[in-house]
Amino acid sequence: MSEAVTRTVTTPPGLLASLDPLLREWLPRQRWFAGKGRPVTGFTLVEATELLPATSKLGLYHLLVRAHQPVVPSHGAPGHPGDCYQLLIGVREALPPRLAPALIGHVPTGPLAGRTVYDALHDTRPAELLMEALRTRARVGRLRFDRDPGQDIRSELVPRVVTAEQSNSSVVYGDTFILKLLRRIVPGINPDLELPLALAREGCPRVPAPTAWMVADIAPTADPVVPAGPVDLAAQPYVLGVLQPFLQGASDGWELALRELAKGEDFGAEARALGRATAEVHTALARALPTVTLGHMQLQLMVDGMIERLDAAVHAVPALRPYAGGLRSAFTALGDLAAEGRTWTAQRVHGDLHLGQCLRSPSGEWWLIDFEGEPARPLAERRMPQPAVRDVAGMLRSFDYAARSADPPQADWAETCRAAYCTGYAEASGRDPRTDPVLLRAYETDKAIYEVVYEARHRPDWLPVPLAAIDRLASTGHLT
Repeated sequence: MSEAVTRTVTTPPGLLASLDPLLREWLPRQRWFAGKGRPVTGFTLVEATELLPATSKLGLYHLLVRAHQPVVPSHGAPGHPGDCYQLLIGVREALPPRLAPALIGHVPTGPLAGRTVYDALHDTRPAELLMEALRTRARVGRLRFDRDPGQDIRSELVPRVVTAEQSNSSVVYGDTFILKLLRRIVPGINPDLELPLALAREGCPRVPAPTAWMVADIAPTADPVVPAGPVDLAAQPYVLGVLQPFLQGASDGWELALRELAKGEDFGAEARALGRATAEVHTALARALPTVTLGHMQLQLMVDGMIERLDAAVHAVPALRPYAGGLRSAFTALGDLAAEGRTWTAQRVHGDLHLGQCLRSPSGEWWLIDFEGEPARPLAERRMPQPAVRDVAGMLRSFDYAARSADPPQADWAETCRAAYCTGYAEASGRDPRTDPVLLRAYETDKAIYEVVYEARHRPDWLPVPLAAIDRLASTGHLT
């Protein structure tokens, strides 16, 4: 490993202050920035590590910065100090044309005055440096790079950044590995590493096993729930990135569904296979990590949370107001069952399952990826055991999204896929989600409400898609 990777130097005074005006303009434009629609008023430096000297031809800083923004009043939601983001800042005299899309700006003052800074993930040398640090299990300041000793990592794999829109950033290395760098960072055990590691220990073939990971040892975690296994996740309070095998030739589930839909092809067999794959993952997670029984008190808390999200959504999106009563009934019906003594089993789940989180191999096998959960939800909530039907509901909503993206919308296509997926799930798990319609309706309704708020804020043209489901769920409770 090169000396530049292993040594740590003191961050020059005034570094963040000199980058502040550039980051205020650049950060909100990034796809993975969570605070869209609110100005950035300042930054706090959480951690800075110089990976390559800024005085050399190519400098490189790893930064964790907290972006401060005005707090938008939210029904029942407390304010927070601002989101923390992971940045890999390259420093050059001038950018070559190939790096023009990565430009952050030209620094006028401070320790980097006269230099150009950019998103270094787009640059070959910084990307190679990260891989070498993972391969050699380096420690750089409070950055720690670790890996599974049972998996080999070849050197000199050529990196390329993934340019597709993502909520994080990814780099592919020679069609062998893919490194996912989390952009919005929170302290605690991140399920995007925790769950694939647990599934690897169970030998589950439906999820690529983590090869390596990078973390920041900044503060100890108070989370007492630590999975059993050889990896000490409790000592990893900030998970920064995960390296996994690159599934060469695999098709993105969302893109595959849209292609088949455009050709008028039936997707039922694929949906059924995907249902079986989902059930296999759920079964392995239930073996690997604790399960719990949800009784009246736990279910009522869950129902109360759903109703709170509904009330906040109605306040934020007036188009929901005519449906509020019907939507609320989806949740109160679940609460009524709990009050009558009905219980449910809860376990660890994917938490944000949809077609875009699934990959299909050329031979027809399905894999599930991206176990981070909904990034906007608190980490503790994302790590809570939940009924497995939550993932099922997310996938049912995804089939609906695909069908309604067609012109004209193909409602029958969605119904076929939804039914086939549930059938496949039942074949592999022995439990058909449709036999618990109240729970399934509640989770699908909760997901559709989330979608309405998201589309209203980010993609207003897509708002009719979840609103069509809202109309169905509020008026009839029809599921498949």
